Amino acid sequence: MRTAYLEGQSIAALAREHSVSRGAVRTAIAHLLPEHVADEVAPAPELLVTLDMPGKVADFLRTAELDDAERAAFDEGQAVRRGTGYTLRVTAVPAVHRQLLARCQVLDGVGAIPAQRKARREYENRVNALVDSRPEHHP
Repeated sequence: MRTAYLEGQSIAALAREHSVSRGAVRTAIAHLLPEHVADEVAPAPELLVTLDMPGKVADFLRTAELDDAERAAFDEGQAVRRGTGYTLRVTAVPAVHRQLLARCQVLDGVGAIPAQRKARREYENRVNALVDSRPEHHP
């Protein structure tokens, strides 16, 4: 039945040929119907995730060239005092967190002070934990 449908035979013709209802044919070939195929192909929208960005990373990114999505997420972040420093609580989709992390990669370079390198690694660990904790998608 599936092969005949893929070869162009109509649902009505298949129903007559097999002496079943059109609904039964649709159920048998449901995964082949255009409206179901489109649903499977479309990626699920990413959910917003809130991560704490160390203040040393936030200070660096404050002066960096950010795209619109990064700047919006960064500007909407809430500063939370932590002892003598702070963290910036940023809510964005995981892709934006990964972009922000990529922008502060230079903090791991030779010219960076150890506290900046550590702060960048902390943020990297938080972003990487997002990727590791995603539920697997099984179509």
